Amino acid sequence: MGEARERLLDPVERISEILFGLIMAVTVIGSLSIASGGQGEAREVLAGALGCNLAWGLVDAVMYLVGTVTVRSRNRVLAKRVMDSDPGTGQRLIAKALPEHIAVLTGPEELEGMRRRLLTLSAPRPLLARDDFLTAMALFLFVVVSTFPVVLPFVLTNDAALAMRASRAIALAMLFLAGFMLGRYASHAHPLRTGAAMAALGSMMILVVTALGG
Repeated sequence: MGEARERLLDPVERISEILFGLIMAVTVIGSLSIASGGQGEAREVLAGALGCNLAWGLVDAVMYLVGTVTVRSRNRVLAKRVMDSDPGTGQRLIAKALPEHIAVLTGPEELEGMRRRLLTLSAPRPLLARDDFLTAMALFLFVVVSTFPVVLPFVLTNDAALAMRASRAIALAMLFLAGFMLGRYASHAHPLRTGAAMAALGSMMILVVTALGG
């Protein structure tokens, strides 16, 4: 579960998913025209925004499983090739498979240690395990729940115009917070600027959708 938890909490991936979900929700909500909007139309946009992010969460969860199967299948083939090769060839195969920033720091001794440990493995990992499905479910819930604040105003008020303004304000605040968190994770000297840049991107998306007739 430790590996699954590490993937689930990876800051860049998780914050990026929140950003994508928020931008999608803002885009759908921005398609509502206040001038011609009524309560019925607001409810339709609410359903559309929720459906959009439910779909995004489902796609994200399924692609996580697909990616997991792909990586583990590739690792199985690599492990078999290393086991069937001589030490020198095995080391080269391992070095080639390592990320570039890790490979440049790895010497022959480390590569040989990896090769020997690989030879001691008794059985390959299953392509998909229980923890993988739990992680996929958590990803789905994480993406969907993180966008609920954007559609919440349409539930709390019957005023479509007020709900629209509140929804946009909440989305921009969340975009700012996500950008700020990304800036801090990247050790940016001024994370407030990354937050402001992300909020500006959200504003631009709203303006573009409105200009296109949304």
